[in-house]
Amino acid sequence: MTTTQIPAWAKEFEVVTSEEEAAQTGSEEFEKLLNETSSKSFQEGEVYKGKVIAITDDLVTVDIGYKQEGLVFAKEFRNYDGTLKVSEGDEIEVYLERLESHLGNLVLSKDKAEILKAWDKISEACEKGQPVKGTVIAKVKGGLSVDIGVKAFLPGSQIDIRPTKNLDKFIGKTMEFKVIKFNKKRGNIVLSRRAILQEERGKLRDETLEQISEGMVVKCIVKNITDYGAFIDLGGVDGLLHITDMSWGRVKHPSNLLAVGDEIDVKILKYDASKERVSLGLKQVQPNPWESAQEKYQTGTKVKGEIVSIKDYGIFVELDDGI
Repeated sequence: MTTTQIPAWAKEFEVVTSEEEAAQTGSEEFEKLLNETSSKSFQEGEVYKGKVIAITDDLVTVDIGYKQEGLVFAKEFRNYDGTLKVSEGDEIEVYLERLESHLGNLVLSKDKAEILKAWDKISEACEKGQPVKGTVIAKVKGGLSVDIGVKAFLPGSQIDIRPTKNLDKFIGKTMEFKVIKFNKKRGNIVLSRRAILQEERGKLRDETLEQISEGMVVKCIVKNITDYGAFIDLGGVDGLLHITDMSWGRVKHPSNLLAVGDEIDVKILKYDASKERVSLGLKQVQPNPWESAQEKYQTGTKVKGEIVSIKDYGIFVELDDGI
């Protein structure tokens, strides 16, 4: 059987035909891919999944499958210590703010995507009065910035029950907060730690009032000092420690004996349940020097003392604390 040979011109035609078919196939695939990308509905105000393809100090480039990449401010990915919590290749969700900026790229936001994602949870917590957990990440004008999955604002007046000046000590701390205000359109969330503390204090107050009674000795903390005494925190309940009940000796000013934050033992001298008023005594938990004065200071005995007051009618000499 004779083998038919393909002429040289036919071989060349075959090669050319194959190249044309390959080019046509590649063109069709590219057109198909372009049509698939174009057919995707990209709308401003929606959340899309994307891949991080580049990171600089200021911007993070994200590919969401659109004809061009989008940019997110790098500050949206920074931890409270300034480190980035994203790497190239990470898949993230971003909010499409604008389809095209003056630079021709998409304008994206990670924070707004997280706000929309977490909105239902935050809204429910706000409506039901449930606390949310968050970490303080930075000091900002008027208060602190808190990460609760999204960035929220904690006003300075809502940080504690008592005014606090040193806000830096809260940075990095994880605490519970109550959502007191939010605006979905603007993505603003306002928190309160004070509301949580007040609720806890209210529960503690009820427990304390049920347990205290006149004559008992309790451990407490000095809350505030005045010219006439000190206010003592018994655990959700404030009691008054008058200057005359601080020491058996002479006290010129309460600040000479106590300081705010001191932990002391006091005796409950009087408790008015109807008015929720508590009178406290510090000297009453200490030995009364007059009980041993008769044995210690016999008539005719020579003793040393300190002159504490001079009057027209005589001199007051302190022999011991309170005597």
